[in-house]
Amino acid sequence: MNNLFEKSDALNTPIECMVYHAAKENFPVRPHWHYFAEIIFMLEGTADMHCGDDIYHLSQGDMLLFPPQSVHSVYSEDTDSLRYILLKFDAGRIRISSAYTPKLRRIFKGAEEQRMPMHFDKDAAAQMRCGELLERCAEETTKKQYGYDLVVQAELSNLLVSIIRFWQEQGMVLDGDTPDDESQCALEEITEYIDTHMKEKLQVEQLAAMCGMSYSYFARRFRDLYGTSCKEYIEAMRIYKVEELLLFTQYDLSRISQETGFSDCSHMIKSFKKRRGITPKQFRMREL
Repeated sequence: MNNLFEKSDALNTPIECMVYHAAKENFPVRPHWHYFAEIIFMLEGTADMHCGDDIYHLSQGDMLLFPPQSVHSVYSEDTDSLRYILLKFDAGRIRISSAYTPKLRRIFKGAEEQRMPMHFDKDAAAQMRCGELLERCAEETTKKQYGYDLVVQAELSNLLVSIIRFWQEQGMVLDGDTPDDESQCALEEITEYIDTHMKEKLQVEQLAAMCGMSYSYFARRFRDLYGTSCKEYIEAMRIYKVEELLLFTQYDLSRISQETGFSDCSHMIKSFKKRRGITPKQFRMREL
């Protein structure tokens, strides 16, 4: 079973940028997550982009931001013409302001909690010069001339400042509180463990012990960081995986429930319908 988690080389490549042409790549982009944030700017064609439980329809000139650790995927019936700029970056390595302002990763988390827009339509993107900045990043990354990495980081910083100011205009309040770095790292590692051990029976008490935390502290820190309980997070990740197996395999429901760690098929169907409003069978028939 393919894991949802996608590794990134944050140490050596904190920023990645490319022009993605669906006809020449492995498409569709199946559900996955990583510690990087990701920005997509549409050059040509249309696409449906899923981020968590939200679905965005993008066309030429639109931009979408996938926050760090969000499960996302890309689908389109317009494969031949679909082209977009894809930029991934480690939010923990980007410094866009003084040490006294919230770190970028915390700003992204605050934007999610305050339901700030992640989709920027053609007009909003043009006002922020998104296309111009991202095309420069893609060009510099392709040519790799002297100092290209500095140019890319400068252009990305300009774009991120514009995004944050846009959010502030929408009413976002920047929170100066930052979570404890050590416990955050432990929790980020445990989400990777959850993904790679999804087929197993996962106990929150065991996960807390692996992080060296008491159950109550682990539960509180997990909710602070992800906005949901660990138990709910595990179920959500399993449902994402169920969707992928429904779409891209011929497995029956019993096999899918085993692959995703549900106690039995009926439990999986009940959980899926609770979160998606339809049964797994109805989902497969609708999407295929």
